[in-house]
Amino acid sequence: MATLGISLNTIGISQAKGVELIAQREQLDATLPRGNASAQSTEQQSTRPKPGPRELTPEQQRQIAELQQIDRTVRAHEQAHLAAGRGVITSAANFSYTYGPDGRQYAVGGEVGIDTSAEKKPEANIDKGVRIQAAALAPKDPSPQDYRVASIGGQLEAQGRSDLAQQQAEQRMLEVERGAQQREQAREQTSSPERQRIEQAYAQSATDSGSTLNVFA
Repeated sequence: MATLGISLNTIGISQAKGVELIAQREQLDATLPRGNASAQSTEQQSTRPKPGPRELTPEQQRQIAELQQIDRTVRAHEQAHLAAGRGVITSAANFSYTYGPDGRQYAVGGEVGIDTSAEKKPEANIDKGVRIQAAALAPKDPSPQDYRVASIGGQLEAQGRSDLAQQQAEQRMLEVERGAQQREQAREQTSSPERQRIEQAYAQSATDSGSTLNVFA
């Protein structure tokens, strides 16, 4: 699962467990030992469970093992984003935590910021769109939010390619027009007397050629 945070042109790509973890936290809290009235009141005011002196039950040990696995998965997920996000990552990974029955913190969600703003040049948008997609889809288990961010990168790349194609077409048209103008200027640069002399010579050549009679036996 994933969550999304948007700030200006920065989008968060993240991985978390959501409702499942909330339910799990409630189960963990239910297993915590309770002390006297004063200690119980302090415990209710704190979000951090206090480990009791007794050994953990098998159920608590299972919950800790699950939290450890979630922690490893979340950290690996965000590290993959960071490793592949050269030039587009705007922040280090931020994690959300919960406490296990052993009183230790475990990461259950994470987020890194990624810049999705458009660039001025089409080539820059193509490159940036490709890098956004690479960063979003780097984890081995991309979340739905990761796919949405990758889609934004794909749109940026597509827009860059479209703009580049239009730019190249306009450049080709300008080159054709420039070539036509140069040919026209070359014709205009030929002096009128010189042009008349050439035309007269051509006309005379055509007349001489027409007055010659060839007889073949």
